[in-house]
Amino acid sequence: MPLITSKEKIRKILQSSKSIAVVGISPEPSKPSYLVSEVVKRYGFKLFFVNPKYEGTVILGERVYRTLLNIQEEIHIVNIFRRPGDVVFIAEEAVKKGFKTFWFQPQTLNKDISRRLSENGYNVVKDYCLKTACIELL
Repeated sequence: MPLITSKEKIRKILQSSKSIAVVGISPEPSKPSYLVSEVVKRYGFKLFFVNPKYEGTVILGERVYRTLLNIQEEIHIVNIFRRPGDVVFIAEEAVKKGFKTFWFQPQTLNKDISRRLSENGYNVVKDYCLKTACIELL
């Protein structure tokens, strides 16, 4: 799939997705990963949180995992809250785990990873906040 920029295609992705892995979650309510996840959860998505620093803790009622590979259930969207340089390893894990859409939050885009994932048939959304997308499109 190419890079997804059409709001109608993004709406369809959201409507057909049930689970989201949030990579880089923070327990601090003032952090973007927490704020976005709090709103997205209200839309009925099953959230899986990934951050090795907080592994085993509970944030927004959900357990935090060390890596994507520790999640036993199917993941539809991988939502990134990490620096662009940190995304290489996350993308490799995501490909091993399996997913449908790789979602780069604003200021997280790694152009090389975005291109590679797109070329390999994965949906890629960039520079569009998942929270904003839910509010605008669902």
